[in-house]
Amino acid sequence: MHAVLHATTLVRALAAEGARNKRGKPIDKGYLYKLLNNRVYLGEAVHKGTSYPGEHAAIVDQALWDNVHGVMQVSPRLRAAGTRSQTPALLKGLIFGPTGTAMTPTATNKGSRRYRYYTSMDVIRGREPATGAAPHRLPAEMVENAVVQEIRRLARTPEVVARTVTAARQEQPDIDDREVVAALNEFDAMWSSLFPVEQARIIHLLVERVTITGEGIAVDLRTGGLGSVVRDMLSRRPEEAVA
Repeated sequence: MHAVLHATTLVRALAAEGARNKRGKPIDKGYLYKLLNNRVYLGEAVHKGTSYPGEHAAIVDQALWDNVHGVMQVSPRLRAAGTRSQTPALLKGLIFGPTGTAMTPTATNKGSRRYRYYTSMDVIRGREPATGAAPHRLPAEMVENAVVQEIRRLARTPEVVARTVTAARQEQPDIDDREVVAALNEFDAMWSSLFPVEQARIIHLLVERVTITGEGIAVDLRTGGLGSVVRDMLSRRPEEAVA
């Protein structure tokens, strides 16, 4: 859905793999946008600028097409800013130290590398951190990976599975318990396929609060959010997969 935001990155990746277009030339952004606007993939035929239902099967569904073109309608300047922006801070607004003080995303540059952290607001505002408290600055990637791993673990526990089923049924009363369990089991694969912007959206649906203590990391889940994620996963699966 957000592939348009990463066209430059995708072009570079395709070039590194030696990918070529039908004419044997390297794929550029112009070629990518041409592909994204080709209604033939929707199962349509186009003649003199007008599209008609085609005789071939679609390989892109309408929902995906609409999502991509909704992003493409954003101005090129904003899309470029999105491409250049740093990796989203997955836990922005969600992470707190043991005394309840928020931790905010920070970053430093060393040469060509950028290092991301979550830093206590006590430090940023010049206050002395509490004695014996958890570290006041933590590597962002380490914390984010730990939170995702904890979500994966919790998503398999019987209590969370049961609460997720209940949450999913509130909006879809006829949902099959087995479908919910199957979707939870597929969470790892789904997560790995998402762009960072999508991962940040999912985290804010799933996580109520992350607390850093001297002993570790505590994650409070929103099971209602997990129910929403499961329903979304099921809606995207082919009909035969959930039949």
